[in-house]
Amino acid sequence: MIEVNNLTKQYGQHKAVDNISFKVEKGEILGFLGPNGAGKSTTMNIITGYISATEGTVKVDGFDILEQPGEVKKRIGYLPELPPLYMDMTVEEYLTFVCNIKKVSVHKQKEMLGKVMNAVKITDMRKRLIKNLSKGYKQRVGLAQAMIGEPQVLILDEPTVGLDPKQIIEIRNVIKSLGKDHTIILSSHILSEVSAVCDRVLIINKGKIAAIDTPENLAKRLSQTNKMLLRIKGSKDNVLKVVKEINSIKTAEVTGSREAGTVDIIVEGKEDIDIREDLYYAFKAADYPILMMKSMDLTLEEIFLQVTTQEQIIEQETADNFDDNDSQQKEDGEDVSDNK
Repeated sequence: MIEVNNLTKQYGQHKAVDNISFKVEKGEILGFLGPNGAGKSTTMNIITGYISATEGTVKVDGFDILEQPGEVKKRIGYLPELPPLYMDMTVEEYLTFVCNIKKVSVHKQKEMLGKVMNAVKITDMRKRLIKNLSKGYKQRVGLAQAMIGEPQVLILDEPTVGLDPKQIIEIRNVIKSLGKDHTIILSSHILSEVSAVCDRVLIINKGKIAAIDTPENLAKRLSQTNKMLLRIKGSKDNVLKVVKEINSIKTAEVTGSREAGTVDIIVEGKEDIDIREDLYYAFKAADYPILMMKSMDLTLEEIFLQVTTQEQIIEQETADNFDDNDSQQKEDGEDVSDNK
């Protein structure tokens, strides 16, 4: 549905977006992550046609944003970080205004307004002035305007910023339901939100793609371990004795006891071995019930920090090597001059 190829945006000597390429499939929700200034909003603004790229191409549903901007914009609904609302209009007046801007035919407007207001659950607010709505409902109105015209693609920039926990959950549920009928790019600083809502995650850092995959695959690829947290009903010594007899276990560490008569233990398996069955049968044979077995994959927060930190380390090492080579060349040059 969305194809971004070799996209670059340059401001003077600074590259806000540096030769990135990715695809978003139809019906997919892609999470867009990155530190402030990483290039997320710039990329989304280029996709929507709000700003132009320095190099590269963007296609939506096969249409190029530069060659056929009208066709692309028909297929995109955009919610910026600050929703473009007119506070002195009622919800219904504002959405009717958006219908007119998007050239929705008059005889279809009533049906479309009812559909989008129902989707984001603001039907009861249709006669209310926007300025009198809570921030959560204003955000819903912003989502509704993005949906006007039945676009196939929704691009949402920080849709839950400034909301309280209850409002965040409500908007998250709305976005998940919209994902059934739309292709969505979701930018957010709330990593748990991206993990809960998105099918894939793209991490951008300093204008470049640092990683792109499902949260589960990223965790598996970056952690390179097979760790499980278990809660076993039994004594510490007996539990450790059972674990030591399992050939597929590499390490084991007791972390304490959260419930009376139990032991919490983290076990790490040997590479590329699924240790769950071995654990189950070993503790079953010993008659020690497993009350909890939980994967110790990296959280999205840990993935984000690891990926962006690795990028910074690589850049610093490259810079250090360049400086070392430059210094050596200068020294060599001085030696030649001295010999002359």
